[in-house]
Amino acid sequence: MSTKQIQSLDLTTDFPRSPRATLAGYVVAARALDKCRAVIVGTQGEYHFNCPLDQLFFEFTGISADDFKEFAATGASDDEVAAWIEKNAKAHTKEEIVVWNNELRYKRISEMPVPLQVFLEKYIPECLPADRVVYYWFDVYDIEEKRI
Repeated sequence: MSTKQIQSLDLTTDFPRSPRATLAGYVVAARALDKCRAVIVGTQGEYHFNCPLDQLFFEFTGISADDFKEFAATGASDDEVAAWIEKNAKAHTKEEIVVWNNELRYKRISEMPVPLQVFLEKYIPECLPADRVVYYWFDVYDIEEKRI
């Protein structure tokens, strides 16, 4: 594939997609791609590619962050990245993917590893509006990034 100009968000002024948004049928993937592209072009701001959230996607699919980044650096479109994910991901049934997606979409803070619970116990009151209730882990991102 020839290299094209990378179409990237400027994450110093914009937000990446919600972790709930899907790409190739996987939650987290679209957000990881937004952050990856921004890292490649130097507009990631405070966002980190291959963070623990991204790593959940990479672990489940068996795709390495480096390979993902290398393909994204070709300037591939969302559709091209989705096709690449489908080709390179570990084989999972549709049911396994749906279960994995829903486990993440509806993961409560109390179901997370203790170090993350401790981190979020401090982070949520410091970084989110006091009148917003966090029901699920992904709410933290969507509240902070003003989607909900």
